[in-house]
Amino acid sequence: MGKPRVLVVGTGFAGYHCLRALERALPPDAAELVAVNPTDYMLYVPLLPEVAGGSLDPRRVAVPLRPKLPRTRLVQGSATEVDLGARTCSVVDVEGREQVLGWDRLVLTAGSVTRLLSIPGVAEHAFGFKSVAEAVFLRDHVLRQVELAEQADDPAERAARATFVVVGAGYTGTELVAQGQQLTRSALRGRTGLSEADIRWVLVDTAPRVLPGLDERLAGPAAGVLRGRGVDVRLETSVEEVTPGCARLTDGTEIPTRTVVWCVGVRPDPLVESVAVKTEKGRISVDPTLAVPTHPHVFAAGDVAAVPDVFNGGAPTPMTAQHAQRQGRLAGRNVAASLGHGAVGTYRHRDLGFVVDLAGAQAVANPLHVPLTGLPAKVVARGYHLLAMPGNRLRVAVDWLTDLLVRRQVVQFGLVPQAGVRLSDADRVPVVKQS
Repeated sequence: MGKPRVLVVGTGFAGYHCLRALERALPPDAAELVAVNPTDYMLYVPLLPEVAGGSLDPRRVAVPLRPKLPRTRLVQGSATEVDLGARTCSVVDVEGREQVLGWDRLVLTAGSVTRLLSIPGVAEHAFGFKSVAEAVFLRDHVLRQVELAEQADDPAERAARATFVVVGAGYTGTELVAQGQQLTRSALRGRTGLSEADIRWVLVDTAPRVLPGLDERLAGPAAGVLRGRGVDVRLETSVEEVTPGCARLTDGTEIPTRTVVWCVGVRPDPLVESVAVKTEKGRISVDPTLAVPTHPHVFAAGDVAAVPDVFNGGAPTPMTAQHAQRQGRLAGRNVAASLGHGAVGTYRHRDLGFVVDLAGAQAVANPLHVPLTGLPAKVVARGYHLLAMPGNRLRVAVDWLTDLLVRRQVVQFGLVPQAGVRLSDADRVPVVKQS
């Protein structure tokens, strides 16, 4: 009889740390570890705004899997079909070839995708922001619009190209606006036909404050920094329609623009929608050990899992990297325990606070729920990321130091076509069978 196979679907925060825990907990010959993921790296999503802003090299946020997970076999592809009864998973690789993988233990850590709403034009004309490709494309697109705005003879076209709208004032949207505003400011150096007064950044959200999901004490200072830099913050307002040249808001305002970035939020990977197991708010219901109650050999963690939060009355834990990382570690240890190595544990984690980098010397943070702003918050934010990153720490630190000492490089490569970052791709729905 061969070694049992542990299959982990997805190598984001939860999947990566699950595999790290498995490699540490299991003896070398105890099990075969297999990971399924479209890329050969773990993406450190919290620093994507800095990639879009041009202050970090895209490679800095991509942690290579093979050096970090030497005992794990990586299948580079997307899971398209899971048969829970037969214990198989169908995978389509990067060249479109299909293969079927069997498993003895399955860990679903597929993460999340951009959450689209039924708003006309969003899927066709807005840009998403959840991948390296989207961050690189957006950086190039913003710089291209600045260039074309300076060249435009028509004042209306000039204004539209120099206007950038970000929808969603949560963690990602707030940081993206801050970084984007700094990028366009740097892009104006040496230009005589365009000034800072011509550039307009707009942040839109239905919430009554920025950072609605975080500590209220962070909202006011963050909004103050953005408004102080000239960002037009529109609260309690949403987008009604997006066209190729305009964003129409629910208050009747029409904003001529060629750039609408959709940062409204995320939802669990569509894989969950087809799994014939109990779900809660679109996420797979698991017990405190992260096992699916009706399928004890199936585990789920991270954004796809409704993990009961013992510090919040049993409600599902928030979809944050902080929880995903710790749930991944526990899932790995509990899978190892199910194979006879170690003891089963339950999930208990109290939020340690959040950090929001606002570019330049500005940030807001609440480490251990103590609110900080300005330079102290900036130090905490960068220290937190360096500690949380599973790799590339020295490279990131060097990039940050370089950004302090020399001017930000402003170049566009045009490597990512717009067709490669379509928001409609977020609606793919793999088939998952229940036998």
